[in-house]
Amino acid sequence: MRRRVGMITPSSNSVLEPVTAAMLAGRSDVTAHFARLRVTEIALDAPALNQFDPGHMLPAADLLADAKVGSIAWNGTSASWLGIERDESLCAAIAAKTGIPATTSTLACLGAIRRANAQRVGIVSPYTDDVQKRIGEVWSHASAPIHAERHLGIRDNFSFGEIEPQTIADMIRAVVRDGCDAVVILCTNMNGARVAAELEPELGVLVLDSVTATLWRSLQIAGIDADGFGDWGRIFREETFAKGGQRA
Repeated sequence: MRRRVGMITPSSNSVLEPVTAAMLAGRSDVTAHFARLRVTEIALDAPALNQFDPGHMLPAADLLADAKVGSIAWNGTSASWLGIERDESLCAAIAAKTGIPATTSTLACLGAIRRANAQRVGIVSPYTDDVQKRIGEVWSHASAPIHAERHLGIRDNFSFGEIEPQTIADMIRAVVRDGCDAVVILCTNMNGARVAAELEPELGVLVLDSVTATLWRSLQIAGIDADGFGDWGRIFREETFAKGGQRA
């Protein structure tokens, strides 16, 4: 029987859909389905922040429900600077409206970090100085303080998808040298999924990609096993990250 997961996608994101499709290529019984939400820039001014109004997201979730998906994910990291409670409220609202369990990229990453009991978290992102600073504050408040970080100072969301994998790899290695025991590529429009999987054995630390983590958690809350995804990282292989409840 074919199973489906649904994802709300930032409109200018060119990475998460092909990466998710590549991850699912070996499973003929699971498909991903996407609804787009207009997001063109990441900043802390009012127009940029208003892109993530739940009133824009709920209609997209409602449309995904028509495809009878087993889970719905906001495949974006906005709660990392807006506040974790924003995603928690969004997931509750999606579940109430559609009857389908929901998660987000930020909640998935935080959930994996907590399961790994990581103490020194590194964040790699494309964002501007002020957004990165806010992320540090929000993650600290969520009991996941940032030990080290690297960011690129970019505002335009489409441009994130043009960042070379080698640049992402260099950023990951840098925060690991700073003593991190886990690293998060915190952006679903950075092409880091394969980089993360390849660097984990080399560096000996957990390396989470936001797109990978979102699919991991989406499968869990939909009740879909993770067979066949082991090449995409430790979260698909190790018992620490095995199936849990519906709360990320």
